[in-house]
Amino acid sequence: MTPKLNDPVVDEVREVRHRISERFDHDPVRLVAYYMELQQRYRDRLIPSDRASKRTGDPAA
Repeated sequence: MTPKLNDPVVDEVREVRHRISERFDHDPVRLVAYYMELQQRYRDRLIPSDRASKRTGDPAA
């Protein structure tokens, strides 16, 4: 196992994700529903997966 590096940005992202999860009582079904709703709400800001894979050259993207 690699040692955990202290990265303030990563720590902040983890803290925010934990707080969001907490809002839904750490229920994965409710959490995924929330993220799916956000994805729909902000779909105009997202890059479609077919365009993203062409940009990165990664077929799994």
